[in-house]
Amino acid sequence: MVRMTLATPILHTARLRLRPFTDADAGPLFALHSNANVMRHWDSPRWTERARAERFIAKCRKMAQEGTGARVAIDRASDGAFVGWCVLTGWNPDYRSASLGYCLDEAMWGHGYATEAAHALLQWAFDTLDLNRVQAETDTRNVASARVLEKIGFMREGTLREDCVVNGEVSDSWVFGLIRREWRPAAVPITAREERR
Repeated sequence: MVRMTLATPILHTARLRLRPFTDADAGPLFALHSNANVMRHWDSPRWTERARAERFIAKCRKMAQEGTGARVAIDRASDGAFVGWCVLTGWNPDYRSASLGYCLDEAMWGHGYATEAAHALLQWAFDTLDLNRVQAETDTRNVASARVLEKIGFMREGTLREDCVVNGEVSDSWVFGLIRREWRPAAVPITAREERR
């Protein structure tokens, strides 16, 4: 498989702006990933040092350079507040597949931002990467995340039993899939441009 740089998109929805990470995002990123409540269903511990945020941003840039995916920061359009991030990772052009993920600040929960951001990133991916399938996984206790995936068209396909350890506790994950013929583009246009780093 031949890899090439994958341009990180800048996307605008009705309420959000999705964009490449900058060094200035280290503070909000650290606050997000050091929040125990945000990380309670993650299979990695919450961050305890700010340097983790800087390494995270470097990994985002490396992902784009290697052409394996695109992770975007999410800002609220009305005031520029940092909402969280959304990612399309593991892009395989041969299989026309990738995986979706997202993480939002606790103060931003319950406003539909995860649904809006994930839908925008998926629309960009289906339009530009010739995807056929996108997969996502969530801890079975994370019902809110499962609801987000179902709202944007994913179907729950199965359960990975005891596939990870979350905060020292063995946990199951649900596997969700979305295939191109089931994809429903947004009724409201999403404006996009790409930015090479």
